[in-house]
Amino acid sequence: MITVSKANFDKDVLQSDKTIILDFSAEWCGPCRAVAPVLDEIESENDDVVIAKVDVDENPDLAASFGVMSIPALAVIKNGKLTNMSVGALPKEDILRLLSDTDTLDFKSDD
Repeated sequence: MITVSKANFDKDVLQSDKTIILDFSAEWCGPCRAVAPVLDEIESENDDVVIAKVDVDENPDLAASFGVMSIPALAVIKNGKLTNMSVGALPKEDILRLLSDTDTLDFKSDD
């Protein structure tokens, strides 16, 4: 698991050769805490997946660039492209399903 901010987003997320699950969350969010162990489990079972935590309170601009209005929110990045996104605490099977989609979605970058 890595912690992502605007400062390391390009290097650790967009330029990664692994699939990234951006976990938009906050310390005070109960559902976010509930999904965290599931994400940890997925990362430990998949060598090509990295969980990247984004604290929305500390990184509101990054959350806004993905249109995050509610948390927890998950965004899947493959080869620097957003391929899937979901809002709410999901069971493991649904998160794994997010990983299997290959469509490219748009997100707003400040660059």
